[in-house]
Amino acid sequence: MDINCEISLAYDTETQAIKIQKVVAIDDGSFISSKTKNNTLIAHINSTSLPSFLHTLDDYLACVTVAENVLKREPQK
Repeated sequence: MDINCEISLAYDTETQAIKIQKVVAIDDGSFISSKTKNNTLIAHINSTSLPSFLHTLDDYLACVTVAENVLKREPQK
């Protein structure tokens, strides 16, 4: 079974989307490919089983949450 999913996360600015994407892309591996388009982070998740998909999705969203929290604490220029 192949499971494919696309997640789109919109941010206030393109800069925010790019920063988040750069941080989480380090962990993308072979299951996830991500890119930005304007102020949106777009991630494609591929898996061969439901448990693997759910684990990948949970891990990815946890990493995004951490990156968002760090970005919130970043001094504004």
